[in-house]
Amino acid sequence: MRLTCLSLLVLIVCGTGCSLAPVPSVHKIDIQQGNLVNQEMVDKLQPGMTKLQVQFVLGTPLIRDSFDQSRWDYFYSRVNVSGQRSQEQMTVVFSEQGELLRLEGDYLLKSTE
Repeated sequence: MRLTCLSLLVLIVCGTGCSLAPVPSVHKIDIQQGNLVNQEMVDKLQPGMTKLQVQFVLGTPLIRDSFDQSRWDYFYSRVNVSGQRSQEQMTVVFSEQGELLRLEGDYLLKSTE
């Protein structure tokens, strides 16, 4: 009887002691996909730039349509540790001669005045 009470007391003390200690959790990281493009990069673009010059500034586009060579799509998606999702999209449109005409989406060319 005495041994049973003693062992029960030890289990209770150990059980409450473990619940007070912090339990390590799984390390979570942000998940990023696509091309990271920012306004500073876009500000370097000017109408009339060649495809090679645009690719030098922005990087290789995520989507390059094989049927429409005048359109490049840049997409960026991020899911942070708390599960919040943010995304940005930009389309670069070229002329038939391969010169930059305009941007569509979340970033725009700065006005050239």
